Amino acid sequence: MMKSALIVVDVQNDFCEGGALPVKGGRGTVPVLNRYIDLFKAAGLPVYFTRDWHPQRTVHFKEYGGSWPPHCVQGTKGAEFHPELKVPPDAAVITKGEDPEKDSYSGFDGKDPDGRELARVLRDEGVDHIYVGGLATDYCVRQTALDGLKAGLRVTVLLDAIKGVDVKEGDSGQAIDEMIEKGAGTTTVDEVELV
Repeated sequence: MMKSALIVVDVQNDFCEGGALPVKGGRGTVPVLNRYIDLFKAAGLPVYFTRDWHPQRTVHFKEYGGSWPPHCVQGTKGAEFHPELKVPPDAAVITKGEDPEKDSYSGFDGKDPDGRELARVLRDEGVDHIYVGGLATDYCVRQTALDGLKAGLRVTVLLDAIKGVDVKEGDSGQAIDEMIEKGAGTTTVDEVELV
């Protein structure tokens, strides 16, 4: 029997207020995500946490030709999950952004500690439906959701547990429209039905 999984995208210190690349309202997603984490755990369903884990030198950073200031550098406080996020000690962590030659926005670019890519981890677990929340709507959430659809999964975006960067005003709204257009569903914590 196939099952659902929760994917919590990049809720790291650098993407929350006070971090190197803060998403406005980023910290506000934490209490809502914690409610989702509790729901999935209570239902016996898997929860995966993706994280940016960049080397000091990467094409992702402005200094080396990329778009962004340094953030989520391996081993730094900024790369740690937000302290209020309920990450269990045995959490399934998917690490991305380690390749200095790639941007790696998507959780599907990441690997678990055994080196398995996220798509394979989900297949091995019998997951056919992913619920995606976290940061940021217009980058890593968007790309993770779109790659999930490309991988043939059902995808539901958690509208009350995402926040965007909005480099250009309206980017997050466009990202949500695009995810829906490509086939993603949406829900909120008070409406979610785990099927």
